[in-house]
Amino acid sequence: MLSGREEMEATALRKRGWSISAIARHLGRDRKTVRAYLSGERSAGGRRRSAPDAFEAFIPYLTARFADDRHVWASALYDEVVALGFPLSYQSFTRGLRTHGLRPHCEACSTVKGRATIDIVHPPAQEIQWDWDELPEAPWGGDAHLLLGTLPFSGKTRGCFADAEDQAHLVEAIDGVLRRLGGTAKEWRFDRMATVVDPATGVVRDSFVPVAKHYSASVVACPPRRGNRKGAVEKGVHFATERFWRTMRAKTMAGAQEAFDRFCAGVGDRRTRPLARLVEVLGSEARAQAHLAERGRSRPTVADLAAFEPLLALPAVAYPATKAKTAIVDHACLVAFEGNRYGVPPGLVGAEVTVRHRLSSDAVEVVTPSGVVVASHRRHTPGAGYVVREADHRAALEREVLSSFTADPPCRKKANRPPGEAARKEARRLLSRHEDKEVVVTLSAYERVVAATAHSGGERR
Repeated sequence: MLSGREEMEATALRKRGWSISAIARHLGRDRKTVRAYLSGERSAGGRRRSAPDAFEAFIPYLTARFADDRHVWASALYDEVVALGFPLSYQSFTRGLRTHGLRPHCEACSTVKGRATIDIVHPPAQEIQWDWDELPEAPWGGDAHLLLGTLPFSGKTRGCFADAEDQAHLVEAIDGVLRRLGGTAKEWRFDRMATVVDPATGVVRDSFVPVAKHYSASVVACPPRRGNRKGAVEKGVHFATERFWRTMRAKTMAGAQEAFDRFCAGVGDRRTRPLARLVEVLGSEARAQAHLAERGRSRPTVADLAAFEPLLALPAVAYPATKAKTAIVDHACLVAFEGNRYGVPPGLVGAEVTVRHRLSSDAVEVVTPSGVVVASHRRHTPGAGYVVREADHRAALEREVLSSFTADPPCRKKANRPPGEAARKEARRLLSRHEDKEVVVTLSAYERVVAATAHSGGERR
């Protein structure tokens, strides 16, 4: 290894015409070392590795992953390569990404401009910020709708998948998020969400007022065109999309919900936060340091701060909103609802019905357009793929299906089937209509046409 001064002197001597051997004798260094520095293979201050680079074995995998998604987060890739046996730290991993230039350039995103921001002070358990995360190309078909609720003081985030974003599905998702958070804050902050407030005035809708009262919370709307006022949940949306959704492997909505719950309780709650947040709730830096020392950490995590948020208790049951969906009865006398299929009586195949579920109950009802309830079932776990039938409906359907069976063999497709006696008789009748008419051929009409043409002095063609 050459020092900076030695490399400078070797370069100067080489330009004067000295040979590499002469320079090596002058510096007291090996000729191969001098040649490597003069050729640019090595540089001053850099030490050659004595062991192979552990990062290089993962370059083909990382190249393929960046070909799949150039915006995938480094922390998500680090989790993947650790599972594949990567032995180094996260810092070494990101240094390898930069050194080898693996992340491709995205011209479309390079023009995004920043803007001034400031952190808003949020007392513990003061508010929950809500927002929908609309995720395209869900593995189970269509788009996924993930409602996220974030406690801005600690950053604790939980989410709940829903089939749609109407008010009934919103209420169900809110209750699911609150159960996962373990309580509710005093205020709920939304942007101008049309199912919650009037987008023009920001006034809470009459249909949503009982929902907020049920959970003892007040609703606060962000100012117009100021969705970033709820920046904590906006960051939660970004984190959930880039860190979880891009690499998720679940194929059903139920599987995605289980995976996201694990992700929030694991990766999400282990994120570090500034020490000042913990000092704020404990009253002194010494107490905060002692609290962290007991847990073997130097900085608090989301879970540490969330433990000091005094959330309000939740009601025993969800607000009794009613979810409804229009569906067509299929040929098996089943209708689809929440990823399961529920049976109806025979005779309704192809009919349009409404499937509804009241959140405070455990029942799913199938209703005709005239308002008649034709079936009622116990609601099963959404997305689990259950087929639910009543015993009498199954028996009636079996009787109808079995009664339509026949013992006759199927028709032969290639048999010879010439016209039968009845067809030949009808053919003779059709032909007999022409037998009584005599066909008379005369040229008098043609002669008259020829004469008229000649008299006009022209020939028609």
